[in-house]
Amino acid sequence: MLADTWYLFNKYLKITIRMPLWTLFGLIQPLIWLVIFGQLFRNMTQIPGFPADSYLDFFLPGVLIMTVLFGSSWSGVSLLREIQAGTVDKMLVSPVSRVAIVLSRVLHATVQVLVQSAIILVVAWLLGARFNLGMVPLGLTLVVITLLGLCFAAASNGFAIALQREEPLVVIGNMMTLPLMFFSSALVPEGFMPQWIRLVGLINPINYAVEGVRSVLVGTPDLDAYLTATGILAGFTAAALWWAVSAFNALRD
Repeated sequence: MLADTWYLFNKYLKITIRMPLWTLFGLIQPLIWLVIFGQLFRNMTQIPGFPADSYLDFFLPGVLIMTVLFGSSWSGVSLLREIQAGTVDKMLVSPVSRVAIVLSRVLHATVQVLVQSAIILVVAWLLGARFNLGMVPLGLTLVVITLLGLCFAAASNGFAIALQREEPLVVIGNMMTLPLMFFSSALVPEGFMPQWIRLVGLINPINYAVEGVRSVLVGTPDLDAYLTATGILAGFTAAALWWAVSAFNALRD
């Protein structure tokens, strides 16, 4: 299974390297948000109780998570097109591991968002954002990005297998991005949210991802908050991966 996953992952990676513009296109919307929202809400820091001196610094974790969402939540579209083209059927009659077919695509989407997130960090630094540049904070940030990328790439592939149609998959992809972002602390602190939105955030993996990144990347690191958020996010990720593999096995049967 590991060998097949590595082989298929390299195949998808070579396709991406031959068409690098597709990876860059995924950065357009997060970059627009970084520039526009960073300027639009910069005076929010003057509100009593705002937890940061710069809105750009506060918003940076949200932009990173948004980058992961836009890069991973559409992973299932390419799988669905391969299913419809008959490519997956050809794989199923070969000795390739069935689990590897799903994992390779999920890993490929995750690596893409890791590269995109690194670019966002560089751009944010050039725009004046100040965050913790040590190897440990950046490494812990990448752990959260990896978990969320795996989670939403797996969920997208699971929906692709279950729905077997592109139109509802696109609708669900949209629902997994902006609405969930607004139900998190990506844009405003939790203390500024209505109580009902904070309650929704308790079951929102994006909220835990934003809080996990913010707890180590901006200001004084808070490892207790990081471990709590990352542990819950890991549970969401494990559930998404299990569901995607189970859905694929059901498709094979």
